[in-house]
Amino acid sequence: MSRRLLIVEDDPGLQSQMRWCFSEDLDVSVAADRESALAALRRSEPDVITLDLGLPPDPGGAKEGFLLLEEILRLSPMTKIIVVTGREDKENAVKAIGMGASDFYQKPLDADILTFVVNRAFRLAELERDNRELARQRNGTNIKGIVAASPQMLAICRTLEKVAPTDVTTLITGETGTGKELLARALHDLSHRFEKPFAAINCAAIPENLLESELFGFEKGSFTGATQSKKGKIESANGGTLFLDEIGDMPMPLQAKLLRFLQERVVDRVGSVKPVPVDVRVVCATHRDVQQLIDQETFREDLYYRISEITLDVPALREREGDALVVAQSLLQSLGKQMDRPNLAFTEDAIKAIKTHPWPGNVREMINKVKRATIMADGKRVTAADLELNCDFEGPESQLNLRQVRENAERAAIVQALQSCSFNMAQASRLLGVTRPTLYNLTDKYRIETSPESSGA
Repeated sequence: MSRRLLIVEDDPGLQSQMRWCFSEDLDVSVAADRESALAALRRSEPDVITLDLGLPPDPGGAKEGFLLLEEILRLSPMTKIIVVTGREDKENAVKAIGMGASDFYQKPLDADILTFVVNRAFRLAELERDNRELARQRNGTNIKGIVAASPQMLAICRTLEKVAPTDVTTLITGETGTGKELLARALHDLSHRFEKPFAAINCAAIPENLLESELFGFEKGSFTGATQSKKGKIESANGGTLFLDEIGDMPMPLQAKLLRFLQERVVDRVGSVKPVPVDVRVVCATHRDVQQLIDQETFREDLYYRISEITLDVPALREREGDALVVAQSLLQSLGKQMDRPNLAFTEDAIKAIKTHPWPGNVREMINKVKRATIMADGKRVTAADLELNCDFEGPESQLNLRQVRENAERAAIVQALQSCSFNMAQASRLLGVTRPTLYNLTDKYRIETSPESSGA
């Protein structure tokens, strides 16, 4: 991808000199006033802009330049802006840096220095772009598709990584839209079965009279319309992983047959008397309270113990500290890239709305909101109105004093750093930017346990 530079300068002579400074592999465009600069910004989306503050109709002042600087930062916050000032005009340079410019250059023109400053800005833009891409790919976890930074989800991910290499039957519980199928796929991808099939079936989406044949298969002539034998989902997953979604909705008669399969690891096709041995890892998921189903006698207790050798209880998005904004930003980047709208960013009111919205539909609701906002947003900034969210909600944190807010945030950051570093104090101190003695003092102050055993993680 070619590097793009926009030179905003009203003096034709300086325009030519500045263009001459840069090599041919740089895509250089020029603008002489605020209107043409904004048009060039929208047209070429430059990585770096050199901005002379003295623009018409006020070439002797800096008012027009500062107005243009504000608009560039609003429309393209990732663009690196180098402010060009006079030798005695340090006050405006400092003000521009405070507003968000990344660097400044003082006249008169020196080709070597200007080239150095511009190349440094390009390098900074490239590093930030690489960092955003890396963050998008990693998302705080090593699990594909899972975006998380909260202690709650990081604990789930660490448990999943330990469980994945084994063949234990796993039950994933949690509200609709929390990503249970993604976790099931991660269990498969991180296991020794990753090259074998991953077969998924939704027990709530198939009528009861068809579910048995879908799961266990059938023999030719076993019922009207069975013109040939067919393998069921269990057999088709042989060697791999079988994912039974919404198992809480499975009819009682089929629960007994599934229990026998889990005990014997053989499949009885409908209409067959010859059992078929199957080697498969079983992962189940449900949004329902299984214990309540057992009490209501709609789910077998013995089956529950078979499918829940390990249970992963996925928290709702509103219960994951700080994850709402992390997930939203990741979605904005990926959806923006898909829709050819890169470098979108949330406004302050959008960030506040994302943090305070209860997200009853969890990540599925957020995908819906962010996708709409990606289409509807004007310019590069996504507002709360674009997300169709209300930003007037006053959360409980508004009732706390500054000291409480600071202490709560500090404690949460320390706990998150310790858990993400597996309680390695040296790594956690580097992550937090403090010395080890300081971290030990803070853990003592907030009575934070410094080992996974004592913390219950």
